[in-house]
Amino acid sequence: MQKQTMKRGKRPELMWGLGLDDTLMQQIKEGVGPGFYIKNFPTGSFPWVKELEQDEQPSAAWITWSVWSDLPEYRKEEYRNQDSTQRILIQDDGDEPLEMDTVLSEGFLTVVRTPLTRPKVQDVMFRAKEVTSMYSDIYRMTEEILLERELLARKTDQLMFLNKILASATESLDASTILVNAKETLGLILPIKMLHAAFWSQQQDSEVADVDIFLNGKMTPETESAWVENLMTSAVGMGSGSVNGFQVLHTDPARRPEYTLTPKDGKLVTVPLTAGQTTFGCLALLCEPDYRLGKDQVETFRSAVNHLGLALRNALAFKEVKLRADRDGLTRIYNRHSFEERLVYEIKRRRRYNHDLSLLMVDLDHFKQINDTYGHKAGDLVLRKIGDILTQTFRGTDLAARYGGEEFVVLLPHTTEIAAWKLAERVREIIEACKFHFDGHDFSITASIGVASVEAGALTKDDDLILKADKALYKAKHNGRNTVVISGQENTTQTAVQ
Repeated sequence: MQKQTMKRGKRPELMWGLGLDDTLMQQIKEGVGPGFYIKNFPTGSFPWVKELEQDEQPSAAWITWSVWSDLPEYRKEEYRNQDSTQRILIQDDGDEPLEMDTVLSEGFLTVVRTPLTRPKVQDVMFRAKEVTSMYSDIYRMTEEILLERELLARKTDQLMFLNKILASATESLDASTILVNAKETLGLILPIKMLHAAFWSQQQDSEVADVDIFLNGKMTPETESAWVENLMTSAVGMGSGSVNGFQVLHTDPARRPEYTLTPKDGKLVTVPLTAGQTTFGCLALLCEPDYRLGKDQVETFRSAVNHLGLALRNALAFKEVKLRADRDGLTRIYNRHSFEERLVYEIKRRRRYNHDLSLLMVDLDHFKQINDTYGHKAGDLVLRKIGDILTQTFRGTDLAARYGGEEFVVLLPHTTEIAAWKLAERVREIIEACKFHFDGHDFSITASIGVASVEAGALTKDDDLILKADKALYKAKHNGRNTVVISGQENTTQTAVQ
């Protein structure tokens, strides 16, 4: 018979004997050799919970069938719960052999009959070693599977989060809406108190930039100034270059109460937004202090910001395209197409609600002489200034547009004829008082204005509002220019008195 050998550690391996007599103890010791230490517990002194739960557990426990049979069931269950211990059942040679199913159901690895010869003991020990090794492999494999499941669960959560970010970011082409959604969605992994943003774009043929600042709601003037200064500093530091000017927008302007949190009231994280190799904006996130993201969360956050950057870039590009479609390229006020669409809308509203509706038609006097005398760049300077005047003079609900060449129109909903005349006079005076300087030359310009209105309750047709304003403008030109004429009136003085 080939001699079997067993691997031994330097430290003797612990085994238990439960109620073994001296003969069985001696036979087991001789069978396992010096690499094992056997601690025998006499009957009536078996280990209890404290010893069963100690760190060093026996690799095997030997117990006779007679002793095991006398144990109460709850004590048997305590021993069965020792997962790291292999239990070996000993039967006297004269006992009736046990079925293996019975041995296994009682929680034993195997059964061995007396006398315990060296080959029998070594065979049992090798079997115990094999089972222990198999259990170790299964345990390790289970740990690996659990780890893989955890990693898969994290990846799934990450993909679900990024999908949510992508869905919320692409549901709108409005930058304000995207930022409001981003604050809510990013809040799933980061405790965000406030989220602000800044976007910059270079002016054509210039190294200076215009900056749009989006603030997360209304604030006190002091708080808003602190955030504007912080975002402008970030914009310059991230490559916007020299700043020509900025405008402040509020993503949620109706929100109350007003915010008072400054950049110092938490942990401020400023993240650049890039498209390709160009940085076009940044996010400023005010978070809870002393909060740290895990490695996976940092990776997820960066991916989320990349998605947001693309969505915001698309929104800004759409805004620019729409601006070019709706606005006059030179004056930046609305173009004729936008005016005509709005006029149709306002006429329908007037018919439904029967409110006042007025129109101003503005024409610059002798504008051709400006182009002929000083050049077309001087003419462009004048047109841009008129666009600024109209933008600053009228309400947000009014619409000022370039109608063509040096002609402008202003649509005034809910405005009576006399109120429209007063506004026209104010614009005429502002234009007359405006001084221009170009290429070493100083000059000025005047404007003629025609006013047309449809009063509330009037039964006249309102589809010819443009025609009426145009006729009034013609009268203003005919009356000597630099004057305002109301449709159907010979001069402005009579109208004012009435």
